[in-house]
Amino acid sequence: MSALPALVWIALGGAVGSVARAMVALSLPARFPWATLLVNVLGSLLIGWLMARLGPIEGGTAASLRHLLVAGFCGGFTTFSTFSWQTLEQMQKGQWGAAAANVLLSVVLCLLAVWLGFRLGRA
Repeated sequence: MSALPALVWIALGGAVGSVARAMVALSLPARFPWATLLVNVLGSLLIGWLMARLGPIEGGTAASLRHLLVAGFCGGFTTFSTFSWQTLEQMQKGQWGAAAANVLLSVVLCLLAVWLGFRLGRA
């Protein structure tokens, strides 16, 4: 499995993850963004499970699976899973300030950025 370069595994997983996200969104149209919430929660659950199962192994099949499933599928399915995993890593290291800052800065700055992008797009 490790014969392909990492970026190929990531691209393949990302394509499948993006299609899976679109399928969820198409199947759950609603006033509240239930589909986005669902993929964010499922992606966070999946990335936690995958990282526990695959671990920090850098070579071989486990590394290729991490590229395909973690960076690729989970990244294509939802980037919120990566945010959640990185925040949990900070918490596990006892870096509570960094974890809190990551949550606060991500939410506030991304909301400001999407607002600004919207305003610029309407200008």
